[in-house]
Amino acid sequence: MFSQTDFVHMERALALAWRGLYTTDPNPRVGCVLVKNGEVIGEGYTQPAGHDHAEIQALKDARKRGNDPRGATAYVTLEPCSHFGRTPPCANALIEAKVARVVAAMEDPNPRVSGRGLSMLREVGIEVRCGLLETEARELNIGFVSRMTRGRPWVRMKVAASLDGRTGLPSGESQWITSEAARNDGHAWRARASAILTGIGTVKEDNPRMTVRAVDTPRQPHRVLIDSQLEVSPDAQILAGAPTLIFCGKLTPLLEERAAALHDRGAEIVQLANDNGKVDLPKMLEELGKREVNELHVEAGYKLNGSLLREGCVDELLVYLAPSLLGNDSMSMFNLAAPGSLDARTQLEFHAVDRIGSDVRILARLMPKPPGH
Repeated sequence: MFSQTDFVHMERALALAWRGLYTTDPNPRVGCVLVKNGEVIGEGYTQPAGHDHAEIQALKDARKRGNDPRGATAYVTLEPCSHFGRTPPCANALIEAKVARVVAAMEDPNPRVSGRGLSMLREVGIEVRCGLLETEARELNIGFVSRMTRGRPWVRMKVAASLDGRTGLPSGESQWITSEAARNDGHAWRARASAILTGIGTVKEDNPRMTVRAVDTPRQPHRVLIDSQLEVSPDAQILAGAPTLIFCGKLTPLLEERAAALHDRGAEIVQLANDNGKVDLPKMLEELGKREVNELHVEAGYKLNGSLLREGCVDELLVYLAPSLLGNDSMSMFNLAAPGSLDARTQLEFHAVDRIGSDVRILARLMPKPPGH
């Protein structure tokens, strides 16, 4: 169905899409290559929201080079959009450019598109093929796919631990268990996320900034704090700079006063309580989905980590393991009770295992629990 030439050009389109890893949010990361008579005549990738999509960039690039896109093949890593959003439809632009063929890696999961862009192209006689390197394209936009199909972001929980799974000494000392290379790598994962989430326990203990610092990025992710009783100090570093979104439980008169002080610091307070007065975590993810959060990066303590796992709010774990042992009394990664049987245990599958400096990085994805558990 696809030739070796098709694979080569789609791989190039994917390489271009990766250039938008830190910048396209909340739009998907998309690359496009225009090929005519065996030669690449134009390339592009999606620009920051409100600016050109990949197809428009590629068409502009072709014309800037003095190339006519008529009769060309467009290799694009995501189905060209068919609706007016922040920018006009890309499917229309390809039709007006009179390309002869479009090869897409995958259909757009956005219900407003979802095959309509490809249908528009077919209706005017353009040859359309879809599914080339789909797995790679889907992985690159795993958060966008999650938001469009589930209404919630893809949740990635980052943990740094010793080889025996401990995140800090009994005293609370934890800096630094892993190497500088692992910490820098963690910042790269922060940079690609739409938002970074932590809990009040971590804020009280470490007073973190929750920003990207170790890699160059033109965009800082949003910061999200779970703080049921609004205990965060108005002077906390997490509130500095861009507004922080704080989820709390039921707002009592005392919490109303605290909320007012935090609002003066630029924070946005969202009341989202469950029956126990804590933050309703699944509903929080729905709210973040409505706010166009594609990838949610979690860096929290073992209590919140355990709560998110128990309530089915985690999609994958990003674990850095250092070649050291801290012992049984040290802090654990997750506050989880032992299952009643091995069949009921939380199971994962390793998606990737890599060496980062002196440490090991594991990307493990949660597997669905068997029926009845």
